[in-house]
Amino acid sequence: MSALAVEVEGLGKHYLLGANRQRADTLRDLIAAAARSALTPGARAVRQRFWALKGATFRIAQGESVGIIGLNGAGKSTLLKMLAGIIEPSEGWARICGRVGALLEVGTGFHWELTGRENVYLYGSILGMSRREIACRFDAIVAFAEMAQFIDTPVKRYSSGMYVRLAFSVAAQLEPEILLIDEVLAVGDLSFQRKCTDFARNLQKRSATIVCVSHNMHSIKTMCDRVIYLRKGSVVFDGPTERGLELYEKDCRLSDLAWIGTPREEWPIEITGCELIDENGICRSVWDFGKPLRVRISFNAKRMVADPNFIVAFTRADGVVCCNYSSEADGIAAGQITGPGRIEIEAPPLKLVSDMYSVSVLVRERGFGKIVCGQVGATFHVRHALFDTHFGVYHEPATWRFCPAGADKHGDSAIAPSNQGHQPGR
Repeated sequence: MSALAVEVEGLGKHYLLGANRQRADTLRDLIAAAARSALTPGARAVRQRFWALKGATFRIAQGESVGIIGLNGAGKSTLLKMLAGIIEPSEGWARICGRVGALLEVGTGFHWELTGRENVYLYGSILGMSRREIACRFDAIVAFAEMAQFIDTPVKRYSSGMYVRLAFSVAAQLEPEILLIDEVLAVGDLSFQRKCTDFARNLQKRSATIVCVSHNMHSIKTMCDRVIYLRKGSVVFDGPTERGLELYEKDCRLSDLAWIGTPREEWPIEITGCELIDENGICRSVWDFGKPLRVRISFNAKRMVADPNFIVAFTRADGVVCCNYSSEADGIAAGQITGPGRIEIEAPPLKLVSDMYSVSVLVRERGFGKIVCGQVGATFHVRHALFDTHFGVYHEPATWRFCPAGADKHGDSAIAPSNQGHQPGR
């Protein structure tokens, strides 16, 4: 049996909602507390205990790559922060065996007013590197981050992507035995994400342990053989990635889009089903490049809605919205709807590159008015041996024109594509 890198037993963290009023650590806190007491004499703050994580127990062996997955609010980031020693548990314990590199959120360990150079030394020290060690690796850190031009600029002027690049570069030079990653790579550009992925794979080859929190299931699938699935603060699954992703996709189906804001109880329309159907009428989750896809949406209008605008969007696993279909924009009038109903959209043959995508269903009032419903419909994969994200979002064949040296502008000839779905090497 391999030696353990991470050991967790009954780990939990709770917070007292509203408890910030119970403690005054500064003069400002004391003044604010006195003002509240004057306004509401005799009032007592209601202390409600909220468990962000409870009873988590698992073991991770040296060299394993494990994904921590779950919907928003499941406790993923809380778990990783306890493993990194940033917050203390309310119950249970965690033991880490090895040198840890942690990338938990944009700018963690950075000081807003200091320059990039100064923050490299600050963050490196937080991660456990000596000043001499940082100095020896400084040039490599800057080169990896591709930020030589901005290294003496205060980080308050950095974009979120620049923060991440520099922070990851420092952690990379630490050569950690255990790397904790919490979603930070989602804000880097695609080329830097690939560089970081390559770095993580090199760590895997050196038998380093990687614990990764992400909503990008494509990254989890390619990097991790095992996932720990959290639901409302509890571990509900610990096992093979494929089975864990099935649970995640099932929980995602018909869930609310996080950015909508309006509670579902106030929506006049609710999506009750979403099926992805091929040309033979069969429900599928994997599509070959170039194949047509039909989306069948079931809904329930809890009250009469006039001319709603149904919008269907395909979003790539890294959050890029790839295409967007609108009944209003396509000249389709839904009329007055009430009660249960169904609407179908047949998309053109899929020219999206190979990756995982989600279907989001949005309903707006007449035209592009107020959003009255927003849910995740389903997820699907596009399959192709060559066309991946190196080709962008989608791929369409072009007409090429070959002009031999010395030929005039009328002597060229057009070359039409022979096979838009060609395979490599053919």
